Order: sequence, then C-alpha cells, then structure tokens
Amino acid sequence: MSLTARCVFCCRGLATTASAAKGYNRWRSVKKFGKYAGPVIVGGCIFITYEILALGENVTLDTQAVEQEKLKSYIYVHTIPLEQQGLQGITSKARKELHRAVKRLVQATAEIFSWPLDEHYMKLDVEDHESGLWLLLKRTQSRIKAVRVQAVQELAKKHHWHDYQYRTVAQACDQKTSIGLARSKNVDVRFFLCPPLPKVIEDSCIEDELRYLLASLPQSEVDQCVQYFTSLALRESNQSLSAQRGGLWCFGGNGLPYAQSLSSVPCEKVESFCLQALAKHSKVPSHCDKIVTNGGLQLLQKIYQLRQDSQKIQRNIIRIIGNLALNERLHSAIAQSGWIGILAEAMKSPYVIQASHAARALANLDRDTVEEKYEDGVYILHPQYRTSQPIKADVLFIHGLLGAAFKTWRQKDRSDAEDKEANYTECWPKTWLAADCPSLRILSVEYDTHLSDWKSKCPVENERKSLAYRSRELLTKLKAAGVGDRPVVWVAHSMGGLLVKKMLLDASEDPEMRSVVQNTQGIVFYSVPHCGSRLAEYSVSARFLLFPSVEVKELSKDSPALRELNNNFTKLVREQEVNILSFGEMLPTNIGSMIKLHVVPLNSADLGIGDFIPLEVNHLNICKPRSRDSYLYQQSLKFIKDALAQELKR
Repeated sequence: MSLTARCVFCCRGLATTASAAKGYNRWRSVKKFGKYAGPVIVGGCIFITYEILALGENVTLDTQAVEQEKLKSYIYVHTIPLEQQGLQGITSKARKELHRAVKRLVQATAEIFSWPLDEHYMKLDVEDHESGLWLLLKRTQSRIKAVRVQAVQELAKKHHWHDYQYRTVAQACDQKTSIGLARSKNVDVRFFLCPPLPKVIEDSCIEDELRYLLASLPQSEVDQCVQYFTSLALRESNQSLSAQRGGLWCFGGNGLPYAQSLSSVPCEKVESFCLQALAKHSKVPSHCDKIVTNGGLQLLQKIYQLRQDSQKIQRNIIRIIGNLALNERLHSAIAQSGWIGILAEAMKSPYVIQASHAARALANLDRDTVEEKYEDGVYILHPQYRTSQPIKADVLFIHGLLGAAFKTWRQKDRSDAEDKEANYTECWPKTWLAADCPSLRILSVEYDTHLSDWKSKCPVENERKSLAYRSRELLTKLKAAGVGDRPVVWVAHSMGGLLVKKMLLDASEDPEMRSVVQNTQGIVFYSVPHCGSRLAEYSVSARFLLFPSVEVKELSKDSPALRELNNNFTKLVREQEVNILSFGEMLPTNIGSMIKLHVVPLNSADLGIGDFIPLEVNHLNICKPRSRDSYLYQQSLKFIKDALAQELKR
C-alpha cells in the first residue's frame, strides 16, 4: 500500500515538473519572438501612421479642377411643370429666404470639411446664385402664359453669367422658351444650342441636293407659276449630268430639256433659281411637310452657312423658313434642327432686310405672344422683339412700281459731294417712326411689279398683276396679320396708293373684311396717280419697244377704270370720314439715260380731298425724306399722330 502510494506520488511529481518545464519553454519562445518581431510591428505602425498624416496634409480639394469640370459639363434636366412643384405662388421674400438657407447650408458644410469658399460666392446676390437659375427655368415652363413670358423676359436680361450657365439653360429650356429668348432684345446667343452636324452625302454637291429636293416634291396643288420656277431651276444643269439622268427632267408632266450648262451659269445663280422655286413650294402647306421630311431644313442650313457672303441667298433661305413656320405642326422640327439660334443671330444683323426676314420667321414661330401670322410678303418693321408695351394702332406701308418693302422707304440717297450722315437709315419707318411712335405696329408689304413684259418672270403672271387680283391677295394676307383689328393708317407711294384704294373698296363689300375699312383712320399718298400717269402714255406710244406691263396699262391717263375707282373711293372716304394727306412731285424724274418726265402730274396727285402738299422733289424721292427733321417726314409724322390721336392718348 505504501509502495503503491509512493509510486503514485512520484509519477505526479514527474508530471508537474514536465508541465512547468513546457510552460517555461513556451514563454521563452514568446519573449524571443517579441524581441525580434515587436520592433518591426511598432515600426510598421509608426510608418503607416506617418504616411497617412503626410497624405492628409498633401491631398486637398482642388476647387479649380472641379470648376473646370463643371464648365465642361452639360446638365440634362427632367422638366416638371411648375404647378406640380408648388412653386407657382412663391413670393420674392420667400425666395430670398430659401436662397439664404441654401447659402448657410453650404457654409456649414464647408466649415465641417474645411473646404475653401471663393470670396466672390460670399458677395453674390441671392438672385445670381444658381438656385435662382433653376427657379427661373421652372417658371419658364409654367402652364400660365403670363408667368412663362415674364420668366423668359427675366432670363433674357442675364448678361454676366459663366459660359456653362448659358449652356445649361440652352439644354434645359423647352422650345417655347428658346423662341421667346430669340425674340428678346440683346439676348446672348449662348442661350441657343449649336445646330446639329449636317448629314454628309458622298459624291454630292449643293446644286444636286437642291434639285433632288425639288424633284421629290408633290405634283399636286401646283399652279403654273410654281411649275415654271421649278422647271427653270431643274433645267440649270451641265451636259454630263444631263447624260447621266437620261437628258430630261420632268415636273408636272412636262419634260423640259436642259437649256444651259453649269459651265456658263454661276453656282450662286443656280442656287438662287432653286431657292426661288423652293420659296414658291413653301407657300403650299402640303409641300411644306415634304420639304421637312426630305431633309430640307438641314440642306437649307448647310447652304446658309456656306453662303455667308451672299445676302440674297441667305434672305431667300430665311424667307423659306418663315413660310414653313406658318405651319405650327412644323415648329418642333424647325427648333430641333437648330434654326432658332440662327434666326436669333440674324435678328442682330446690321442689314434691315436680313433682320426683318428673321423677325418675320420668329414671329410666326412665337405662338405665346403673337396671335397673327405674317405670310410671304408681309414684314413687321416694329416691334420686331417681344415688348410689354401694348400696340394701339397699325401703320401699313405699300410701295409702288419697281419698289420694295424696304428700299422704297429708305432715307434719300446722298451724293459724294454732300456730307453723309453717320446715322443714315435704310428704312425710315423702322428707325424714325418706330422711335417717335413706339406704341404702333409698323408693317410693310411687298409684291412684284414690272414696267415691261420683257421682265415678266412667269407666263401666267400677267393675270396676277391687275389691281383686282393683287387687292384680293393682299387683303387675305393682311387679314391673317390682324390688320383691321385695331385702328390703321395707310402710307402708299405711286401705284401702291391705287392698290390701297382698291383694297378698301373690296373690303367694304366683304362682311369679313369690313373691319379694315371701319378702322381706317387716315391715308398718306405720295405721288399717287389718281387720274393716270405720263409713264403709261410714254409706254403705250413705245409699246413695240417696251411691251408695257399690265400695271403700266392700268395707269393710262383718263382710264375709265381709274375714273371709276377714284369716284367710288372718294365717296367711301367721305362716308367713313377718313383723313387724307397727299404729296405731289414738282421735279422731273430720269428714267434711263434718255427719258426725263414728270411721272405723276400735280393735278393727278391731288385727290381733291384732304390736304395736298407739292414738294420740289422727283417721283422716286417723294417718299424718301432727307433727314428726320425734314419737312416731308415731319408732316407725315404729324398726320399719323393726329389721325391716331385718340388711340395714342390711351
């Protein structure tokens, strides 16, 4: 027993000694590992900590780089109607409080993250902050027209923004806003997106593309004049193209061989022929759809950019765009093709004709503030931009033989010997009358006239030259332009006065047009041949040389038609109590190098009603004042103001 106990005790002692030895060895291993690994670990931690601190000191937020990226960015915004956002009735005070809250939030965030803030930002007025930009954009998309128009007006006054802000608006604003901006005075053109890149057609030239476009247009609803202009444009081709295409181009069932080669016809002339034909087609609504569908907008834009040295071609192109804009269903296509920005730039042109063509096109596009439609040949001289001033009356200018909507009403030409004024105007109604009577709408009408049938363009145009035809045509156009809805004063030169008389007589017999007569307050006649013209006598006596046109034949002295027109008109103006002012020429006019005559004698220019003022000027200068202070202009201005005195005082 004792032996057994002793054995057990010895075994336990050995086990205890072995465990102690094993624990001692393990601790020695740990101490040995810590001796060598500890410094490595501690050193690594210190190194990593140092690198992190150093990196924190070296890495800062580069605000300039962020700003540069911001300038490059284009932001696309999902537009939501203003009313859905509950911001329609937001007051100016509430808006400023909102801006201040945004500014405080930005400042607090900058302090937390130690972001540097530009001092300029701290000095910015709250209305200039970008939050104001987005609020303004939301207002431009309001369903309430008054709110929308006011917002566009405020947006157009922004002239000190960064480039990226203009580009942001250009992409975020809708079609109506873009059109409204384009019709705002002194607007920054950066508000408009650049036109998309045109589609490149290999082995194709401008002339070919124009011809393909013309040939693709429908043959229905085409009168003989449209057919004539189209055939004239299509036959201007070279012999090689004629051979490739089988020698003939057809339009409307008539095959016309090529008459001339492009080697003898300048490219600009060929393009001009094609554009004239396209302008005729653009008056037909169904053809307008085909022009747009077949890439006409992009092609016209390409020609417009390539022909920047030709005002005539650019005018014809803008004229076509103005005709297309008469169709509201095409407005989206016109806007998406980039024409809004091009028209906005054209509005800034120093050339009156160019700017007026663009003003007509944009007015036809602007359905927010313009109810009228300006058809081909009717141009708005004032106001060409959106205005908050109400229009109280209309003044219409009608030119005469060989005249035009702009050149007839220019300031009197000065010779080299005379001192030329620095402020010479190419259209005194647009420059002087608009400044003296800003509450008037000033329109100018254009139509083709010829002294001789040698210059007749269309074979069936003779029947369209009569006073009766032109009266009906112009009355329809003027009614679409809203003439007759407010008081009106007519200003006419030469044969234009006869046209005014005929239009008023026709309108008096048409119930739908009678308001034109009822609202006529006055008429200014500049050398109007009420009893005929000596030019007609001379042309008839030399008929074998001149082939006098229909217009000239109607001006024959003591013509029964003129006598009847004059008698009926004088009866009408007495009944309506219309004010009349007539001017007569006292100097002969040079017609060519060999003819010198009084075109309209004084007894023919005197209507016998109202005031008659003879002036020592010739027939061409009777409607061209020498200056703004001249007797001719001042008397005309006084008459217009007196005739519309009741309306202008309101």
